This record gives sequence, C-alpha cells and structure tokens, in this order.
Amino acid sequence: MIVIGSDHGAFELKSVLVEHLKSKGVEVCDCGVFDATSVDYPDVAQVVCEKVNSGNYEFGILLCGTGIGISIAANKIDGIRCALVNTEYAAEKAKQHNNANVIALGGRVLGPDLAKNILDAFMNTSFEGGRHQMRIDKIHALEK
Repeated sequence: MIVIGSDHGAFELKSVLVEHLKSKGVEVCDCGVFDATSVDYPDVAQVVCEKVNSGNYEFGILLCGTGIGISIAANKIDGIRCALVNTEYAAEKAKQHNNANVIALGGRVLGPDLAKNILDAFMNTSFEGGRHQMRIDKIHALEK
C-alpha cells in the first residue's frame, strides 16, 4: 500500500496519480486534500510521513506546488528520506542510491504524463544497498 497527500497547489495532480496507481492494482491511502482550499503543506507532510514511519506502507508520495516546501518539511521528520524528483532518472537514483521512502512532486511544475512516468520509474527500481546503505546510515546519524 502507498500513502499520498498534497496541499491545494497539487490536489489535481494527486488525483491523477491516485487513479494511475489504482489502475495498476495498487492500494492507495489518500490523505487529501480534495479541493483548492488553502492548507499548510507541513501538516500534510506530517500526516503522510507518520504513516510511512508506521511501517504499514511501501512508501509515500507528497505533492505541493513545486514539491520543494513539502519535501523540506518531510525531511525534518526522523526516519524520512524524501527526494524531490522531477525526472525519471532522478526517481531511479532516489530509490537506487538513497532508498527514499517518500518522493515529492510539484503539481505546478510537472505535467500528468511526466509525473506518472516518474512514479513508475521510482516503483520499478530497487535499492542497491552496499556503499549506499553506509551513506544512509550516516544520514540517519545526523538526526540524533
């Protein structure tokens, strides 16, 4: 199962991605928002990241207008490795090298087809481990 959430700046793209995932048979927990009413993206990041940290979800997806603010908020939460991705290549590397457990996308900077391709690239990539795990361990040591 995958958990997803967005602020008002990306709720339309979030809806596209939810439908894309469901069409692939992926179970999705949609934490909202569901319209253009203004919300604060740190609140959305907290809800999604807490669910990711619960261990009940494969990974999380966060969206705001650019993806920048919500990714910064997500990375303040212990245990979260959120990668802001704008290309398929970046999505692959986020998983291969960083074992990102959350990806952030910008609803005002990505078209729906590219966003779906980025999501597919992330989901179809595996973590390489090895020297990358040592780096992730160092990242988590910074949280202490």
